[in-house]
Amino acid sequence: MDSSNTSNESKCPHHNGQDNGHEEKHTSSSGKCPVMHGGNTSAGSSVMDWWPNALNLDILHQHDTKTNPLGKKFNYREELKKLDIEALKKDMHALMIDSQEWWPADWGHYGGLMIRMSWHAAGSYRIADGRGGGGTGNQRFAPLNSWPDNVSLDKARRLLWPIKKKYGNKVSWADLIILAGTIAYENMGLKTFGFGFGREDIWHPEKDVYWGAEKEWLAPSDERYDDVDNPETMENPLAAVQMGLIYVNPEGVNGKPDPLKTAAQVRETFKRMAMNDEETVALTAGGHTVGKTHGNGDASKLGPDPEAAGVEEQGFGWKNPHKTGKGRYTVTSGLEGAWTTHPTQWDNGFFDMLFGHEWELRKSPAGAWQWEPVNIKEEDRPVDVEDFSIRHNPMMTDADMAMKIDPIYNEICQRFIKDPDYFSETFARAWFKLTHRDMGPKVRYYGPDVPEEDLIWQDPVPEGKKDYDVETVKAKISVSGLSVSEMVSTAWDSARTFRGSDMRGGANGARIRLAPQKDWEGNEPKRLAHVLSVLEPIAAEFGISVADTIVLAGNVGVEKAAKSAGIDITVPFAPGRGDSTDEMTDAESFDYLEPIADGYRNWMKKEYVVSPEELMLDRTQLLGLTAPEMTVLVGGMRVMGTNYGNTKYGVFTNNVGALTNDFFVNLTDMAYEWKPVGKNLYEIKDRKTGEVKWTATRMDLVFGSNSILRSYAEVYAQDDCKEKFVNDFVDAWVKVMNADRFDLK
Repeated sequence: MDSSNTSNESKCPHHNGQDNGHEEKHTSSSGKCPVMHGGNTSAGSSVMDWWPNALNLDILHQHDTKTNPLGKKFNYREELKKLDIEALKKDMHALMIDSQEWWPADWGHYGGLMIRMSWHAAGSYRIADGRGGGGTGNQRFAPLNSWPDNVSLDKARRLLWPIKKKYGNKVSWADLIILAGTIAYENMGLKTFGFGFGREDIWHPEKDVYWGAEKEWLAPSDERYDDVDNPETMENPLAAVQMGLIYVNPEGVNGKPDPLKTAAQVRETFKRMAMNDEETVALTAGGHTVGKTHGNGDASKLGPDPEAAGVEEQGFGWKNPHKTGKGRYTVTSGLEGAWTTHPTQWDNGFFDMLFGHEWELRKSPAGAWQWEPVNIKEEDRPVDVEDFSIRHNPMMTDADMAMKIDPIYNEICQRFIKDPDYFSETFARAWFKLTHRDMGPKVRYYGPDVPEEDLIWQDPVPEGKKDYDVETVKAKISVSGLSVSEMVSTAWDSARTFRGSDMRGGANGARIRLAPQKDWEGNEPKRLAHVLSVLEPIAAEFGISVADTIVLAGNVGVEKAAKSAGIDITVPFAPGRGDSTDEMTDAESFDYLEPIADGYRNWMKKEYVVSPEELMLDRTQLLGLTAPEMTVLVGGMRVMGTNYGNTKYGVFTNNVGALTNDFFVNLTDMAYEWKPVGKNLYEIKDRKTGEVKWTATRMDLVFGSNSILRSYAEVYAQDDCKEKFVNDFVDAWVKVMNADRFDLK
């Protein structure tokens, strides 16, 4: 209906832009809309939509305690101590074979569904930035809860609800979702490698994860590759080949079957998810040893996804109107069929099926490309999920066929065929890695099934000495001849590698003295080598770790700088860091932690499409810092002279080395004006004389240009906040230095 023909009584003044007071004179109160549209709905516009290029600080505050219903005092680690783990596992085993009428289990066993849920939660991890993964229970929220690749997983999570309800806060959704897959494998006969509890839930969608620039689900792969035929050209930090997929398209590259091309995408995708070729084959074969695909119907007839479905669906999505819409008529990927003869038991059936038959392309009932055997004995065909007297053809995806066609994958398959026990062990270890990769060091694991073995991908760090005279060591460092800048910069560089996304990096382990970190451009290798040559003998003299000594030196530098500013302060310090060795360090995976920019030290390796200030936000979010903490740290780092290469950009002080609030005082001083003199470079001139007083980068001036950051800068520029500035700097500094000290949390 043409809206111009509607009466004023049916209009909402918040939509048509008319003045509210004027509208009130002409409409009845019953016809007015009582709420501000957009203020409380997902479809509403943000106030910042008017300025799409403005720096968005939301990612730094996305997990504010206000969103957490459990409150500030809730301690998941303490709750886990109350959990009856054996009872929970017993209930989980019972769930696997307790088929519910509202969503019946295939062959009476939920194993395949639960494994897919766990896999798709953990499998969203990518090593480039450590984001994704199953460590936060993020599959409960958009976009993951509504991804095309996650169809029907809403049902899997709802099947877990009675167990979650029973055990309450003693087990997180994140742990429960991952545990479900592990228990499923155990229930079907696999000897698993272990399991660690300890994943804490988030309570609203993650805003910091970049899933791709596409504006539609399952857009062609070409959109995230420079050259789709060269998988290495996929845009970083992405790993999945299309928006809405976890790994690769099961029908082939852009839905066109070609196992060799698919093999190349599989290799790159799994590499970006931290898996080597053997782990990739084991996971592919082991994942497809059990369960089935679902495509017995028309996928286009499915209802909207969970985020788009009506309230009457109560969080469910993809309603299927075809016959019963469940059981044998379930539609998820669109492919249809099981991979093995016995899809509810762990065996070598995947290899028997793949290598025991010739395969040809066919279409599933839903119209998806899949591979089916040319000839197969009746007894080798899997039975129907509901009627065991009926048998169907098995099927393989294009990625499965890649295991046979690609020569490297084929060779690995042959080893697994000859030694089923080796396959089972390799898969169990790979599954453990898949489901624990984003948890960080083993100290974060909890429970009786945590393996004793230290695995290199866990970034092991030996325990360090804790009982020593900290003040004596600090006194030795203080007279070592190292400058404030050298001590603070080295400690910062050691700690800034921490990623809260997957709990990797940080100062513990002192890997800054090992390859590859000691040679990273951003660590200024020459300066670093000099500082280490001074600190390592001090560490040896006192029998403490170099890791502790580096952090202590940074603290000494901060204390000296504060004293120079007229404030005596002791920076809190927790001893106990250890020193890792080359043998404990997966150098290749640590390459991904190399900084490409650091706004705190006013450095960029090169120019990027992303703005310098956005890169600074990304680093800040990974460090787990808030916008105020970022602000105070940058201001303090500048005046202490910690810029990369000793540049003067943003050093708005005549007293370099003193922890003053000069950065903020001079940034907000209207005696100056700011002029661009090159890309990312500015001069700050005296308005009266025209004299160039300071130079700066965008990473400096954003604290005066962005309205939110300026509000923080103005606080620290105030005459009554000099001491607050130092105290806040120290608090934020300690937070970074201890970011990876999980033993303290």
